[in-house]
Amino acid sequence: MFRNIKSHYGALKDLMGLLTRHRQLTIEMAKRDITDRYRGQFLGVFWAFGHPLTLMAVYTFVFVVVFKIKIGGTVAMPLDYTTYLLSGLIPWMSFQESMSKGSVAITSNANLVKQVVFPIEILPIKGAIASMFTMVIYFIILIIYVLFSHHGLLWTYCLLPLVILIQTVTMIGISYVLSAVGAYFRDMKDFVQVFCVAGVYLIPVVYLPESVPQLFRPLLYLNPFSYYMWVYQDTLYFGRFMHWWAWIFVSVVSCVLFYFGYRIFKKLKVMFGSVL
Repeated sequence: MFRNIKSHYGALKDLMGLLTRHRQLTIEMAKRDITDRYRGQFLGVFWAFGHPLTLMAVYTFVFVVVFKIKIGGTVAMPLDYTTYLLSGLIPWMSFQESMSKGSVAITSNANLVKQVVFPIEILPIKGAIASMFTMVIYFIILIIYVLFSHHGLLWTYCLLPLVILIQTVTMIGISYVLSAVGAYFRDMKDFVQVFCVAGVYLIPVVYLPESVPQLFRPLLYLNPFSYYMWVYQDTLYFGRFMHWWAWIFVSVVSCVLFYFGYRIFKKLKVMFGSVL
């Protein structure tokens, strides 16, 4: 038992030392990941704002105008449906982007992986950090919308940086697992794409949990991503700790994924050069 504790402590110390030593390189690679995305395009960096605005407008139009879903104006549901929709949809889209990048973090950087001196552990991290850039833009747009439509912000918006940090830690852990497994199992990226498309309907984002038939409602609680959506909804929509147990869940899960994701990556990386 003592040996296991010592092993876990050593791995955690190794991970934190790695992040500290290569933090500047990680940030620079994340910046390049963002700028390369729009390089050579006529509208360039405009798409950093245009893309999220377009997607948010489409989702809002479909569910607010076409399906005519309306909530809000009560103590239980204080804000409108658009705010409810975007408070969960924005972090989910960031999860999508991070998981998609994570699944190919090793296979798409084979030239770096084969360099003996390059710290390949930062490849999954830089993709997760780059994904946060888009999410921050989304949230800025949402905050502006809430300010104009409701003439103020809930006090829980102060907790947004903390929730973003928890999600970032989670995404790094997931990216470690997906990148390591994806190096051996190239179909991983396709499974991730299918899951990301279907996943938005498997979490309480476009609908209220109460609208799910009682028979299928337990599936929401079995889906770990639902808890992250509830935390964001508490912060951005409800303005109170309506799902207090979700906060405990995501805090614990984010740390567990961060640590064990790195352990899995470290164990599998020894054969990356051979399988690429």
